[in-house]
Amino acid sequence: MKVHGIDPSPERQHTAWADFLRSQADALLACDFFEVRTLTGARLYVFAVIEHATRRIRILGATAHPTGQWVAQLGRNFVMDLQETGSTARFLIRDRDAKFTAAFDAVLSDAGLRVVTTGIRIPRMNAIMERWIQTCRRELLDRTLIWNQRHLLHVLREFEVFYNGHRPHRVLRQAAPLRPLPGPGAGPAPITRLDIRRHDRLGGVLREYRHAA
Repeated sequence: MKVHGIDPSPERQHTAWADFLRSQADALLACDFFEVRTLTGARLYVFAVIEHATRRIRILGATAHPTGQWVAQLGRNFVMDLQETGSTARFLIRDRDAKFTAAFDAVLSDAGLRVVTTGIRIPRMNAIMERWIQTCRRELLDRTLIWNQRHLLHVLREFEVFYNGHRPHRVLRQAAPLRPLPGPGAGPAPITRLDIRRHDRLGGVLREYRHAA
């Protein structure tokens, strides 16, 4: 809101947006495309969605040609998945990429999701999604040679399972999106013998550590 014809400071705008993200975390989703190059130089586009509150990631698809029809179909698949899991999300944050068509927005609107578009050249408005993309690059894509689209989808599915079911998150107090911490009354079982087993994914690019049963 302008005061005496002067726009509010950027810091004030950012604070208001941060307050919105914190207060509406349980109702917020965010999505974005990111680009991956194969060994042959082919360009593939990956579409992913993250839940703000739980940090659960969903990798919806990857293609060399992200047509409007393809994106709209991914939107339909995503909506069905939300309905099956009983999601209470009400907002979806996205940028102004031309890949997001009116048909995509209509699919979400029909499902009761309000699309919130970010400002022009303000990636911090979708910071949680952007941060996940950086994590995906640092922990997976920068350490993996991608052969083709099929290979890319395979490694991304493995990372999705690892990220949602095993990788600890500081914001979740070291829980994982689909692996909550024990309840308040559930104390840790006494450890009589330290026996840690490692499970490798993708040839050791991703590693999971668990106590032996």
